[in-house]
Formats: sequence, structure tokens, C-alpha cells
Amino acid sequence: MRVFLDECIDWRLSRDLAAHDVKTARQMGWTSIKNGKLLALAANEFDVFVTVDRNLSFQQNSVAFDIAIIVLRAKSNRLSELRTLLPLLEGALATAKAGAVTTVGA
Repeated sequence: MRVFLDECIDWRLSRDLAAHDVKTARQMGWTSIKNGKLLALAANEFDVFVTVDRNLSFQQNSVAFDIAIIVLRAKSNRLSELRTLLPLLEGALATAKAGAVTTVGA
């Protein structure tokens, strides 16, 4: 699975997803690109877009993009908090469908 981590997610989370081909916004040179354009770019190269941006599904028409979106909902964006969601994230990655938004966590 080709996974793209939004820039608001600590890049070290990619180490915990070793079974997947994971790239970050910084690695792709896509920092500071806004959501619509970012989703379009990511859809060309990735299967799943992982973010903590809870408003993304309200701001963008996810069906218009050929990429699955997973929104992580933790107490904070700290790596330790995001890591608690790893089992749920792995499950969501296994069932991710293009155009769908899946929320993982509380």
C-alpha cells in the first residue's frame, strides 16, 4: 500500500508502518500545499492519504479524488498519541477505498 502522511503528522510515524510504502509531505517536497491541490497530487502517486485534519472531509469532496483518506483522531498530534492508534490505522489501511473518508480514533 502506498501511503502519504500529511505534513501535520510526525514523520517518525512512517517507521511504524514499515509494511507499507510511506512518504511524507516533506519527502515529496509538498509542504505548505493546500488540501485540494495536495489531495490531487497525492492521488496520482498514493493509495491512501493520512491526516489529522478533521475538517478535510468538510472542505473537500473526497469522492472527486482517486485516493482513500484516513483521519487520525487522537488527544493531540504528538507521536506518542498517534502511535496508540496504530492497530486501528493498520485495520483502516487494509480496508481503505478510494474516495472514502475513514476516521480512526475517538
